[in-house]
Amino acid sequence: MSKSVVIIGAGFAGLSAAAFMAKAGWKVTVVEKNSTAGGRAQQLKAQGFTFDMGPSWYWMPDVFERFFNQFGKTVSDYYSLMRLNPSYRVYWKDEYKDIPAAYAELKALFESIEKGAGEMLDSYLNEAAVKYKIGMQDLVYKPGQSLTEFLDWNIVKNVFKLDVFTSIKSHVAKHFQHEKLRQLMEFPILFLGALPQNTPSLYSLMNYADSIGGTWYPEGGMFSIVSAMQSLAEELGVRFKFEEAAQQIVIEKGTAKKLVTSKAEYMADAIISGADYHFTESHLLPQEYRTYTDAWWDKKVLAPSCLLYYIGLNKKLDNVLHHSLFFDVPFEAHAGEIYITPQWPEEPLFYLNVPSKTDTNAAPAGCENMMILIPVASGLEGDTEQIREAYFQKVLNRLEKHTGQSIRDAIIFKKTFSVSDFVTEYNSYKGNAYGLANTLMQTAVFKPSCRSKKVNNLFYTGQFTVPGPGVPPSLISGEVVSKQLLKCLN
Repeated sequence: MSKSVVIIGAGFAGLSAAAFMAKAGWKVTVVEKNSTAGGRAQQLKAQGFTFDMGPSWYWMPDVFERFFNQFGKTVSDYYSLMRLNPSYRVYWKDEYKDIPAAYAELKALFESIEKGAGEMLDSYLNEAAVKYKIGMQDLVYKPGQSLTEFLDWNIVKNVFKLDVFTSIKSHVAKHFQHEKLRQLMEFPILFLGALPQNTPSLYSLMNYADSIGGTWYPEGGMFSIVSAMQSLAEELGVRFKFEEAAQQIVIEKGTAKKLVTSKAEYMADAIISGADYHFTESHLLPQEYRTYTDAWWDKKVLAPSCLLYYIGLNKKLDNVLHHSLFFDVPFEAHAGEIYITPQWPEEPLFYLNVPSKTDTNAAPAGCENMMILIPVASGLEGDTEQIREAYFQKVLNRLEKHTGQSIRDAIIFKKTFSVSDFVTEYNSYKGNAYGLANTLMQTAVFKPSCRSKKVNNLFYTGQFTVPGPGVPPSLISGEVVSKQLLKCLN
């Protein structure tokens, strides 16, 4: 008789773990509190507009292809991909630049901003390519249970090339002097992880993913990936239970016996939680079976939360790309307001996503859909409608100024989402959007363990555990935790 596993949460990591456990012959049930799969990558449909509510950047296509290949499938079996060119646009106070997909053009752009920067880009990305190769082959698939995992010859012989003890800020500064180029290289870290000065330069592999791997768009949006992964899981026999909130993990003598939900009880040989790690420990487990204390959690450096706006317009916008970054206000000041002295920002950087520029099905004919994202500190108090509206007016002023067109008078749909919604919708610790910041002391073995240290058949997957935040890491996390479970319990 096959063994059974219950997975809490149908986000990317939970979907990935479900597929791998089903492939291994286990009976798999996924319990999800919301009405659809996707977790933070839910889809919003309203008045003919379709929005990806969470992730909107498709980087590292090789990770997605690798995932489906392990089940005898390819990405193209489920959705089509288009490489965006330009990849995205960056607005500064005095100008904007389109970031080209073609490397020769990107190199020429760097050279036009700073003499010699084109050659430096070669050097920088050659190093980043090594980090990407080693990172994606040897590091991200480690379960993070012991430092001995990293006594791998390929890692040991290349340890100095990985630059784990140098910050990405100083690494970028060695290559580029112009502030605009430094911001271009640091933005993936700031938006997704931590202060550049506190992040190992190992993460320059993200620049390789950006510049060489490219920025892509899956037809139908990021929710197409969710649908594909759910379809794959169902093909493998996985059962999904939606609108069913996890309420308690019942423990007997150090073993998880069953999961109690708002609708049923599920006996299982193992449980994998893809829900927020802190929520699982603090709300689903008895005190004596929690690995980490409240004091431990409180000392962790969290990645940002977000202030999000989903906007439908009754007209098309001119001279706007699919992805745009607005660095038209002081970079360092906003970073400090996220990580050093957490507070609502004075003048925030922001990101604009207009998928209807690429996908005509994202909005009604003649209309445009926009998502605006402002990174803010996790745990902020005072997330009110007044605060949200004040920031909306701020960014609209800047958006209209930079694009030279009116937007306010064209808004026919608007929804906001921020810190308190992350808590309500996703049981998110302090309303975080991305999990833990990617500091050195929160990497690999220093992350919350993917296996409970007190419950022998309880495992964790997702952005708080290995390998970390982001969509590709979440797919990998599901694979890593499944292998660890099978190793320990099969």
